[in-house]
Amino acid sequence: MAQESSHGRTAAPQRPLHRVVVIVDENSNPFELGCATEVFGLRRPELGRDLYDFTLCSAEPRTLMRDGFFTLTGVAGLDAADTADTLIVPNRPDVEVPRRPAVLDAVRRAHARGARLVGFCSGAFTLAEAGVLDGRRATAHWQWADDFRARFPSVLLEPDVLFVDDGDILTAAGSAAALDLGLHVVRRDHGAEVANSVSRRLVFAAHRDGGQRQFVEHPMPALKDESLAPVLAWAQERLDTPLAVADLAARAAVSPATLHRRFRAQLGTTPLAWLTGERLTLACRLIERGESRFEVVARRSGLGTAAHLRMLMRREIGITPSEYRHRFGPPSAPR
Repeated sequence: MAQESSHGRTAAPQRPLHRVVVIVDENSNPFELGCATEVFGLRRPELGRDLYDFTLCSAEPRTLMRDGFFTLTGVAGLDAADTADTLIVPNRPDVEVPRRPAVLDAVRRAHARGARLVGFCSGAFTLAEAGVLDGRRATAHWQWADDFRARFPSVLLEPDVLFVDDGDILTAAGSAAALDLGLHVVRRDHGAEVANSVSRRLVFAAHRDGGQRQFVEHPMPALKDESLAPVLAWAQERLDTPLAVADLAARAAVSPATLHRRFRAQLGTTPLAWLTGERLTLACRLIERGESRFEVVARRSGLGTAAHLRMLMRREIGITPSEYRHRFGPPSAPR
């Protein structure tokens, strides 16, 4: 595998690309490495620009991957971690084995200079062992929750969510949640429109809220089709109308309580939380496309008022609509 992504072959951008560096350690999981490469390392011709400068690095010239599946060579040395704007730390199934001191030192240096840290699955153990998670929120795979709490009691573990965004440190619960967190990072950096484009290329859900449960129930199929797909598609076409949970239940021809159970079982969230998330995503896309009147954005996305829009964006995204427009709106939009 090449040390650098193909970004080096493109024309130099006006501003340096955000640099994502992944540390690969002995016995690292190939799947999460693949997730990082898919989200951050590929060229984006469909967008007309690249999103990140992507690099793999390792403490050794030859790194044996999980269970000896293959050996990784030809990547950068560990000093590449010192150039990262975002550093993705190693995740391995042998959580009881201490990480290399050199790797932990690289994580500490990155944190000290203000780089963003990301841990997929057992990568939370790497971050905790480096000492950067003390007093911070994080998640890890449910299978290791008890072990994690016992070893790192000062970390505020949230074991029943897909991922946790704690500002400059982000953690994902399991393998597939690495894609959810990766898309969340793209959304933070480049907006909802770009994140949706990346998710379409992945053929993956554009947005699953980090607070959803790590796993959903899969009951034995009944004779009657209980898929939520028809009612979800119906609701997505009517986000600008005053939809309520009762309307979704009526469309699905079930009681609100039954609808709630199906949402929990199939999506791991509630109908209201799903509806709010869809409306917020639509609001972000309207701002990105140039709508500068926040009352109009709120009305067309079904969020009601500009005040409600501001409250939700602050709570869910961490910035105001004006800040979002400044970061992701078209160049002609008011700044």
